[in-house]
Amino acid sequence: MDVFGAFHPGPSDAAPAGCATLVLLGPDEPGFWPRVSAAPEFGDGAPDPLDRWSERVIGALADELGATALFPFGGPPFQPFIRWAERSGRAWPSPVSLLVHDVAGVFVSSRGALALPQRLALPPPSPRPCDTCAGQPCRSACPAGALTDHGYDLNACHAFLDSPAGQDCMARGCAVRRACPVSETYGRMPAQSAFHMAAFHT
Repeated sequence: MDVFGAFHPGPSDAAPAGCATLVLLGPDEPGFWPRVSAAPEFGDGAPDPLDRWSERVIGALADELGATALFPFGGPPFQPFIRWAERSGRAWPSPVSLLVHDVAGVFVSSRGALALPQRLALPPPSPRPCDTCAGQPCRSACPAGALTDHGYDLNACHAFLDSPAGQDCMARGCAVRRACPVSETYGRMPAQSAFHMAAFHT
């Protein structure tokens, strides 16, 4: 796991009581997927292997640090991970509304968070990569025209994924996410994207 951002929560951030620093955790690339997919959770036949792996690994880390483990799944109610990512100063809405991260690009994925009782010193916010992105290719990358700066057409997206042409997105990940120049440098493997696409398109 890698630190995807952190911030000092205020009263409106819906952090647990006593949390002085909230730390977001995401996949450490390259190489995350081969390590995780070899874990016991992926071989026992039970559902939601990635979520169960996240609970085990982040839960153990929380116990070691005296923190509270938080996850973006398991609701309702759900924790406000998108708001927390934006509060960290390392993630922002992209031109097509999907979250974009300074390192992971539009492949950003929080596996969990740690609510720490200590107030840690934090680095300054990162610059938003979209502000210096030439051409902003995410705006025109969706082959179905379902995800643009005008919004997201969920039905058109799923209909495209059901078609032969949509199998490229199913196998390699959303074309819009892949088009982001920051995403291209992140090192996420197609097999991980295929796992998430299969979960999304059910």
